[in-house]
Amino acid sequence: MALFDEELPKKKKTVHEIGEELAKLSVDEIGERIGLLTAEIERLKAALAEKRASAEAAESFFKR
Repeated sequence: MALFDEELPKKKKTVHEIGEELAKLSVDEIGERIGLLTAEIERLKAALAEKRASAEAAESFFKR
């Protein structure tokens, strides 16, 4: 009997909650969380730089 996609177990998406208990995580899981959080920090930094550049451009335009 063949399994259909909906019958296959879904891989749990790794999510990290700030302040979450870490003792229950394995070394690999902690490393995965660090990677996810590092990528998210870089994404946030890029968004911040983009917003700052946009705000500076608008400020420069309206100061003329």
